Parts: sequence; structure tokens; C-alpha cells
Amino acid sequence: MMKYAVIDIGSNSVRLMLRANGKTLYKRVCTTRLGEGIAASPVLGEAPMARTLEAVLAFAEEGRSAGAEVLAFATAAVRSAKNGAEFCARARALGVEVEVVSGEEEAKLAAVGALGSRDGGIVDIGGASAEYLLMRGGRTEYSVSMPVGCVRLYDSFSDRAEALEAGIRNILSRYALPTPSGPLFAVGGTASTLACVRLGLRGYDAERLNGLPLPLPWVRETASRLLSMTAEERAKVKGMDERRADIIAGGALLLKMIMERAGVREVLFSDADNLEGYLALRRGA
Repeated sequence: MMKYAVIDIGSNSVRLMLRANGKTLYKRVCTTRLGEGIAASPVLGEAPMARTLEAVLAFAEEGRSAGAEVLAFATAAVRSAKNGAEFCARARALGVEVEVVSGEEEAKLAAVGALGSRDGGIVDIGGASAEYLLMRGGRTEYSVSMPVGCVRLYDSFSDRAEALEAGIRNILSRYALPTPSGPLFAVGGTASTLACVRLGLRGYDAERLNGLPLPLPWVRETASRLLSMTAEERAKVKGMDERRADIIAGGALLLKMIMERAGVREVLFSDADNLEGYLALRRGA
């Protein structure tokens, strides 16, 4: 039986997927905020790196204990940092080889995970970047990785609604973001948190959340509501991931504005994302 432990080193969190014989056994997440401060400085901070490497090592050891081959990849925070190579070298010294994926590849990973061979699109709002990709007839029709994400937005604008909106609009104005020919799936921590809030879930339930519609009017109203709250108030919202309470408002506003620019009335949350996509493309599993 082939077992794989896939580790996604993101700008806000490190995630683990344990998969065997084409089935996901479980996923875990550890919030380490690797991209903290990256909007102001082009280097990864020592404390965020140490937190993240600790999580990566723990997940790698968990995977090996389960008899799995360990695969690890990193996205925007490591990709854009001047000391990204240093982070990878330190991970290698701990016995974990990390592949740094490009923005275009990051979008492709999410699309393969969420869409498979179907027509449609994905929007992936991460901590330091946001990806938007459209597929038609098994081919990539449009793909872009934008330098905007919930951690970057929080570092730059905190919760100042007008400044957030102006900053997002400035970035989105550089991209076409055409309307998909099929459903648009939303992946990543912002989308999963909003899906949990929509159902009022106290814990993450992949079966109930996968495929959940997030209509534009609801996303619009929720973004506005979250922006009117303090982080402490947001943390008490039913379904909220408390670890994202500080950054979720900017992420929700970004999703709303991407939906408006793309001309879509709803997104569907997908539990399958770049973890599944990475394994499919690298191991065909």
C-alpha cells in the first residue's frame, strides 16, 4: 500500500495530508504565520521561520511514523522572500526536502485538486498570494498568481476597510479575471473559514463543507460584517477559526472583490486543493 504525507508550507499555515491508495485519511493544520511582516520586509523573520520549521519537522515525523513517503512544497512566502533558499536549506538539514513552486504552478496544483478534469475555475486566497485559474476542455484557459493575500493585507492595512478596498482594487485592476465556463471553486484557509461560518460549524467537517455554495450577496454581507468587528469579536462568531480572526476580514473582502470582477454569483468551497493536486502531479496518486 502506497502512503504519502504531503506538507504544504503556506504563508499563514503548514498543512499535512496523509493519503493512501487514492484516499485521504486525514488532514492537519498548524498556524505558524510564516509570511508575517512580509508586506513590509522582503525577508522571512527568524521567529516565523523557527515556528514553521518546527511544524514541518513534526508533520514529517508523523508521516514517516505512518510509513509514508514525505513530500513538501512551499508557496508565496518562501517564493518571494530573499532568504527563501535559507529556509529550504534549514528544512533540508532537518531531513525535509522542500520544493518551492511558482505562482503559476501553485494555481495549477489547486485546479488539479479541486477540478480534476472538469471545466470551471479555482480561486485560492492564501496568506501572501491569490491564484485564479480557468480550465476548459482539459486545458488551462487563464491563469494568474496575484501578489495579494490575507496576511499581506493585514500587514499593510490592518482592518481599515477603505484602505483595504483601495489596495485590493489597485491590484485586481491589473488582471482580467474572466468569467469561468463552469463552476468556480474556492480553496484555502479564507474559503474554508467562511464555509464554516456559513454553516456555523464548531469544527471542520469535510463532508458537510465540500461543495458548499458561498453566494456573492452572502460573501458581500459577511465581509462587511467582519470588517465592522474587532478581532476579539470575530473570534466569537460561530464557525470562526480563532487563529484567523485577525486576518479573515481582509480575506473575505478580497474574495468578494474577485467574485465581482470575475462576474460570478457564487463560489463552491472545495476541500480538495493543492495538496491533492501536488500529489497527483508529482506521484500520479
